[in-house]
Amino acid sequence: MTEQSRTWSKFGPESYFPSIEKKYGRSIAEWQKIIAECGLEKHMQIVNYLKSEYQMGHGHANALVGWTLAGNKAKEQL
Repeated sequence: MTEQSRTWSKFGPESYFPSIEKKYGRSIAEWQKIIAECGLEKHMQIVNYLKSEYQMGHGHANALVGWTLAGNKAKEQL
């Protein structure tokens, strides 16, 4: 991950994204790929998966999963 981080909204789930990228060392696009490939479909199943497999905090996992399941897509950083 580079120091150049995408500018996210200061409100809603996106407000967590800079912290998620910094704390867990993956871009939001990478997390979305993990979510897409985990084989789970329900919100709380995916949240619990991120918490157990990646030790992600509940708030971070919840924001990321909700934003992703709403159909939002992050672009890979260049």
